[in-house]
Amino acid sequence: MFDISFWELFIIGIVALLILGPERLPGAIRSTVKTMRSVKNMASGFKSEIEEQLRIHELHENLKKAETMGLDKVSPEVAQSVEELKQAALSVQEPYKKKKDDEPK
Repeated sequence: MFDISFWELFIIGIVALLILGPERLPGAIRSTVKTMRSVKNMASGFKSEIEEQLRIHELHENLKKAETMGLDKVSPEVAQSVEELKQAALSVQEPYKKKKDDEPK
């Protein structure tokens, strides 16, 4: 990620020790590590959200192809995408079906 050698880190540590002092240095390190983790988690969440949106877009494109070609004349990957969409639709409807079944008559 960063091209920082051992000696560069050593110099940064010495300067930080001189500036912050031994009392505040551990807290500053913890704060920096916590901030870096939150930035990394935010970046990974953003990346996964983008990947999910791209997958959804691809599924929609495959569904449009399936509709124009007819569902019986599609390639196996498009048929698989259509099947994934059907499974997703069923999983979304599942909680609502349980609520209707649980209601007393």
